[in-house]
Amino acid sequence: MRHQLLIPAALGAGLLILVIGLAMAGYAPGEALGALWRGGFGSWYALSSATLPRAVPLLLIGAGITLAFRAGAFNIGAEGQFYAGAIAATWVGLHLGGWPALVALPVLGVAAMSAGAAWCVAPAMLRLRFGVLEVISTLLMNFVALALVSLMVTGPLQEARHTYPQSDPIAASARLPLLAGTRLHLGLAVAVAVCLLLHILYTRTTWGFRFRALGVGPRAAVLTGRIPAGRYLATALMGSAALAGLAGGVEVSGVSYALFQNLSPGYGFTAIAAALLARLNPLGLLATAFLFAGLEAGAGAMQREAAIPSVVVYVVEAVVILVVVVAEGQRGRGFAND
Repeated sequence: MRHQLLIPAALGAGLLILVIGLAMAGYAPGEALGALWRGGFGSWYALSSATLPRAVPLLLIGAGITLAFRAGAFNIGAEGQFYAGAIAATWVGLHLGGWPALVALPVLGVAAMSAGAAWCVAPAMLRLRFGVLEVISTLLMNFVALALVSLMVTGPLQEARHTYPQSDPIAASARLPLLAGTRLHLGLAVAVAVCLLLHILYTRTTWGFRFRALGVGPRAAVLTGRIPAGRYLATALMGSAALAGLAGGVEVSGVSYALFQNLSPGYGFTAIAAALLARLNPLGLLATAFLFAGLEAGAGAMQREAAIPSVVVYVVEAVVILVVVVAEGQRGRGFAND
């Protein structure tokens, strides 16, 4: 019950600090918060065309983060894996003209997941073979992915006229169906299904129990439970990367229809925050991903309507995370002192 009240309290603290900061900077806090609300949550159009489409990649990447972190594998490279999936989805999508959508969409999804997983092969091998921490290797792979996107959109995948640094639009059959009159696409159903599936696997299967045991006590899991730690660790990393790659494919297939630089506004890092705020619970992620997506959608409206830089919304996100982390830390200390 306390945790259920913690997130609203943390959000309130973040908004209070935002109001104070805006007032000190000479902005009108009421106007800013009004724009933030209208842009993220204030209407069906805001929800269906701004917030929910942003929530899709956060849900998919966040689900992958829960998979990795629960097994003790700290994948910080979701941003790069997202771009790897987006590159693969774009290349495949450009060659699916004439294919039926029922075939083209699964092919595109498999290609995106495969590319995301492939992007994590090197970090997984470095961890298992040489003990290199995946925190470092996956993070560094993000920069390689960003450079690869730049290469692709100015080289092999550049649009036919070679004027802009982006690809041609993917085939119509490779595009996810939209809800009429909105920008909301079928990817939302896919993302929710992934979260529900992970919840079932964690709570109802031996496979999920072993992942959780490995994350809580790796040495005990190996010695007592005879769990093959290396295999499960690699599976967690590759599975997490595959979901991040799927997020990239869904973004191309459902939103942008093309590849370009800065396709992600930082989904790979925001999803980590959303997953941690949800305490690595796939069902909790449904709420936290929606919250962060709404804040970022509202930030754009705040910049348009009130001329306030959209980056100030990260203050709210940071305060929410810090309050929850501190509260959880105090809770753990209390248990330790009992």
